[in-house]
Amino acid sequence: MAGAGAVAGNGKHARVGLVLEQVLVGRRSDPFQYGAFRGLVRAQRNLPIQAKAVAPSPTGANTYVAPFSWLARQHYDLVIGVGFLELDAIARTAHGNPQQKFALLDATRQDVPGHPANLEGTIFHTEQGAYLAGFVAARMADRLPPPHVVSSVGGVDIPTVDAFIAGFEAGAKRADPKIKLLRAFTNTFTTPAPCANAARAQIDQGSKVVFNVAGACGLGALKTAQRRGVYGIGVDIDQSTLGHFILTSVVKNLDLAVYDLAKRVVRGRLRTGGNLSFDLNNHGVYLGQFSPKVRPSIQRQLIPLARQIEQGKIHVPSMLSPPG
Repeated sequence: MAGAGAVAGNGKHARVGLVLEQVLVGRRSDPFQYGAFRGLVRAQRNLPIQAKAVAPSPTGANTYVAPFSWLARQHYDLVIGVGFLELDAIARTAHGNPQQKFALLDATRQDVPGHPANLEGTIFHTEQGAYLAGFVAARMADRLPPPHVVSSVGGVDIPTVDAFIAGFEAGAKRADPKIKLLRAFTNTFTTPAPCANAARAQIDQGSKVVFNVAGACGLGALKTAQRRGVYGIGVDIDQSTLGHFILTSVVKNLDLAVYDLAKRVVRGRLRTGGNLSFDLNNHGVYLGQFSPKVRPSIQRQLIPLARQIEQGKIHVPSMLSPPG
């Protein structure tokens, strides 16, 4: 086990631990986990808590059980995991420590083996934000010479990745029912090369906009898009800092979720055994900064779409339909 960063209050404060997938977490190197870590830091700064982020040792066995078990043995008031890769480890630790509270970001309690009663899941309706991004992507692609094609590069084919892509494709079809959609999965969230290769193949097939749904791997896709002179769409955090070729980003506000969980612990209001929901309505999902290349007229078209999604008048799919 290795510490990925620690911030401490006094011993009387509630203690919140976060288990990351790897020690080094940066805004560019790992945008998914960066949001969660940022939320923990914000909670420590603004709430009376002692906070610690840990991760498996890079030189030890590739298991998440060790950091979860360590935080449990230290009697942290809340132990938070990050994502589907940690399902088995958090399940094992939660079942073994029934008097302690656990939470899992970006996965439901039902996803966790055994559905532990002392665990709270979190649902991010990223398909909603991705729908709006897909609409932008298609509108921008249609302004360019044919073929009119947009694409997505996903990491591992899991429900949380599928939701991004399903929403993106539905939004693109809303903007242009005839637009061609391409999708690829690389089976990794870390190594940039597979995503770069996938994006290159999609651009060779005419893609004008590449949507990154692969975390750090997806940076390879976005850099390829930039080099080839096509647009990109960021994921998890606002990736507009990469350049004006990023039309916008579909932000999954893990920052908000971690902060909300910590605040509930401090106030004694955290109830486990269910799922917290984050969407457009509560700002758990939103679009990042727009590129200057996205005309205000296109941005204005998103306002009624977002309102209809929030009101339930537009149902955005979270599961993929067959390609084609």
